[in-house]
Amino acid sequence: MPATEASGARSPVTVVTGGGSGIGRATGIALARIGHHVVFCGRTRAALEESVGLAGSGAIAVLDVTDEAAVELFFGGLVDQLGRIDTLINSAGVFGVQQPVTHTTLADWSQTMTVNVTGTFLCARTAMRSMAAQSPRGGRIVNIGSVSAQTPRPHAAAYTASKHAITGLTRSLALDGRDLDIAVGQIDVGNASTSMTAVHEVGALQPDGTRRAEPTIDVAHVASTIAHIVTLPTSVSVPFLTIMATGMPFMGRG
Repeated sequence: MPATEASGARSPVTVVTGGGSGIGRATGIALARIGHHVVFCGRTRAALEESVGLAGSGAIAVLDVTDEAAVELFFGGLVDQLGRIDTLINSAGVFGVQQPVTHTTLADWSQTMTVNVTGTFLCARTAMRSMAAQSPRGGRIVNIGSVSAQTPRPHAAAYTASKHAITGLTRSLALDGRDLDIAVGQIDVGNASTSMTAVHEVGALQPDGTRRAEPTIDVAHVASTIAHIVTLPTSVSVPFLTIMATGMPFMGRG
């Protein structure tokens, strides 16, 4: 049966990958607080349970987004249980090892690309199949990008390439989703304060070889921005949006 609120009205069903920490957790919490039935997905049960506790409601799914069979089984079961999928937030991702491209191993490259790109593709593809088939048809997908897709950090070839790939994937998904009433967009984030960006607050590597602390923003600002996008009707698209710390060395980096 579809998820319902106390009033009897159906709660929007939202899937958040990478929901055990960082942007995923913050976004799931923000959406739960405005009435969404949020399913927090990730690889660590304890972290997901903590997210649900902080949100005050929701469900968890231990999921490896790079496992095609697992992704298809999860989304199929979710539709069977809750009736539909209204929103997918593709937040699962890794930064990978920061090192010169000459020292980047194929294994490091492959891990970053597989999690960031293949995982996003698999979840988006499977969610779009469900969104296209449900009644009423449609939904919304928000991919989490990075300002690194616009201006790279040093020694981050795999991560930068993966976020460029996400931009291309977002454009293609938005085009394919247009006739299916599925709105697809991307938010490029710069220096939101999470465990992944903690090093920036201490001393981030700069193109001149020095390390300098960089300003960050509360991840809650990213979450509230995503929540605003999600509350828009799917007839309204936000293809690309950038949110970042004003003082970070991005414009004219280097």
